[in-house]
Amino acid sequence: MQTHKITISKTAHYFTLGAPGPHVKQLWLVCHGYAQTADSFLKDFAILDNGHRLVIAPEGLNHFYQKGFDGPVVANWMTRRNREDEIKDYALYLQTLYDQYLVQCPPGVRIIFLGFSQGTATICRWMLRHHPHFHDLLLWAGLPPEDLDYASHSDYLSTKNLYLLYGSHDPFLTPDRISSVEEIEKKNNLDFDTHAFEGGHEILQEKLKEFLERLN
Repeated sequence: MQTHKITISKTAHYFTLGAPGPHVKQLWLVCHGYAQTADSFLKDFAILDNGHRLVIAPEGLNHFYQKGFDGPVVANWMTRRNREDEIKDYALYLQTLYDQYLVQCPPGVRIIFLGFSQGTATICRWMLRHHPHFHDLLLWAGLPPEDLDYASHSDYLSTKNLYLLYGSHDPFLTPDRISSVEEIEKKNNLDFDTHAFEGGHEILQEKLKEFLERLN
């Protein structure tokens, strides 16, 4: 048996809050976590819709039934099978989407990337492959991938604001996993502004509001 692969076109889906144009002061790109959908995820960001923000929520290219063979359909960004091909595909997808909307915004627009859970690794891998321009990165309920060589991208990352936010009762982020961030920072000369909140694996509205105040 021989293994082959072929590159084909694939239709991707995404959702937005706000509309592009000269009125946009902030451009957000937010990536959902494992077993979520982008439209449901985007509801957590309704408070951003103030007429001066454009929020783009791409949906992962892989879909499956959340429970068994029927019921709600959800998405993920990648699995371990054909891992490198999936990373390449979603990174190109995100870059294409980003390019499409960036040119429709004013030159001084502030660009914020937010990844939640599995979406944190998605955002990081895309960034280091394509170097999209941005100002702020918020990793929420997820960690920067340990296998990336951030040091070789130091010129790209040194001027960016990096944030890490997680719930103190998040079952997916054990103390050992959280401590690994310090090792990543020391090894790669990174500095994440890290905050823990009282809660679990979730987007809390009051914490999102606090982050907005920090940006302002």
